[in-house]
Amino acid sequence: MGDLLETKRESVNFISKQIMINTVFKKSLFKDKVVLVTGGGTGIGLRITREFCQLGAKAIIASRTPEKLAAGLKVLTDEGAEAIALECNIRNEESIKSCVKSAVSTFGKIDILVNNGGGQFPSPAEFINRKGWHAVIETNLTGTFFLTQEVFNQSMNNNGGSIINITMDNRNGFPMLAHSAAARAGVQNLTMSLANEWGKYGVRVNSISPGTIESSGLDTYAPEFQEYVRGYGKNNQHYRLGTEAEVASAVVFLSSPGASFITGLNMAVDGGQSIYTPLMPPIENDKNERFDD
Repeated sequence: MGDLLETKRESVNFISKQIMINTVFKKSLFKDKVVLVTGGGTGIGLRITREFCQLGAKAIIASRTPEKLAAGLKVLTDEGAEAIALECNIRNEESIKSCVKSAVSTFGKIDILVNNGGGQFPSPAEFINRKGWHAVIETNLTGTFFLTQEVFNQSMNNNGGSIINITMDNRNGFPMLAHSAAARAGVQNLTMSLANEWGKYGVRVNSISPGTIESSGLDTYAPEFQEYVRGYGKNNQHYRLGTEAEVASAVVFLSSPGASFITGLNMAVDGGQSIYTPLMPPIENDKNERFDD
């Protein structure tokens, strides 16, 4: 673990290549900043990384799956980004230490950490066994904490920074994902604790709770569960699924100087899904804009 998959920066023509994704932020917003995104090889994590790079950041994508990292890194470097990929199993202490050490060794610091990596499996609560429960808790809660701690100890305790934890819409629980909802609720509470402890070091810590997002992550589930999850798209006032770009925009804002007085916040990016009430049920409409690439 911790192997470095690197494209030599000097071999990338940054002038002739341009990233072509939709963004509302100015191009130089993160010039000279370094961002580490876990789960950055695919889906929401990759979309977040692409936007940071378009806005001038250098990036590290981290994941335990080399194939996903290689594919994600190719997307980034093809778009002219200055990026590396690092294998990292956030359930393994040595892998975490090696990943962060390699990232800091390559770029000198980590200014922004996006804890997007995680995983779960759908199951009725009565059928979740101890092994499955611990695997999900260790990935989504324990792994998130120890990676964040390592980034703080190796970089942010001296240089400050911004940490964004990607959780889930668990305000009313999450049937079929009780283990993951419990872990993510822990991350949201951890966000507030760390925001209080580390504010004196110039570190801001916030979290984002996406609603139901149309992402490649849905493809990992069985077809019947995909249908179940997509049905949640009718439980928000926009009457649709969210986009990866809409989540990425929220992450970028909370990491930006414009959010310099925001810390300890959990931001719902869900079209109002978390405030759903049968007293005012959503109806199909075309009045709400969709932000996408």
